[in-house]
Amino acid sequence: MEFLILMGFLTFVIIGILGIGYFYSGTINDRIKSTQISNFVNKITSTSEIVFYSGEPSKATISVHLPEGISAVEIINDTIVVTYHLTSGQNKASFSSDVPIIEIPTKEISANSGLKILTITANQTHALIEEN
Repeated sequence: MEFLILMGFLTFVIIGILGIGYFYSGTINDRIKSTQISNFVNKITSTSEIVFYSGEPSKATISVHLPEGISAVEIINDTIVVTYHLTSGQNKASFSSDVPIIEIPTKEISANSGLKILTITANQTHALIEEN
């Protein structure tokens, strides 16, 4: 009888620990995804600023990683808006740029996850961003 009580208690403790671990793993995955998105956009905006302030013939090609779960990447009024999914639901993050930026309409940044090669070209009025 003592053995059954001990095994029941241990089973209860192990199930509790696994439940807590599952909850925190989702939270950690969400933080990692948010950090990757922030790094993605910060690399684009910092390179856009460097290229724009360098002048019109300037051009830079960068490699950036976009995590899974992204549904849209848009550039609206010099702001990059990323729509993505977390365990708590859909989330939108916007990152503004200090320089005017636009996407080339035929070569917009896709929402597919993985490594992306972007070319940023300076213009007199803005920085052009295109996906290769």
